[in-house]
Amino acid sequence: MRKSQTRTHPLVSVSMIVNDTEQGLEVAPHHTLLSVLRDQLHLTGTKLVCGRGECGACTVLLDGEPAYSCLTLAVACTGRTVTTIEGVASGNELHPLQRAFIEHDALQCGFCTPGQILAAMALLREIPRPSQDEIVHWMSGNLCRCGAYPNIVRAILAASATMQERASAQ
Repeated sequence: MRKSQTRTHPLVSVSMIVNDTEQGLEVAPHHTLLSVLRDQLHLTGTKLVCGRGECGACTVLLDGEPAYSCLTLAVACTGRTVTTIEGVASGNELHPLQRAFIEHDALQCGFCTPGQILAAMALLREIPRPSQDEIVHWMSGNLCRCGAYPNIVRAILAASATMQERASAQ
């Protein structure tokens, strides 16, 4: 193929729920969920770092389970529910994990924080009262270049306690 020639890909209709809002999109078959979130829906909290599923910065919840959005094709998300960091807070009220990350200084540059928080949400849904070892194991797919790991673990433990207190008060 000559340089002046380009390949065009037919667009595919995709419908998914993103942060509780149904989205009907036209995407190229090779577009990742990450690129659609950032470029079409302008949800830039999900970060592109490695693009190979090695760092976890692009972690979102796909039907409640953590997923690397840089490895997930958007067309595979038809009929599914996606939660990004923009969908975590409830109005102006931060999620207990978001508050705990701030209170326990579990972020430094903040680039990995959205993926860390979403992975931690999945952890606390699966194991509401995790041990420190369970947190370290679960969060091993989310890297922090600044090395805030001890504070991330403390923040998750604190959020777990807060969430348990709220649940028992209801």
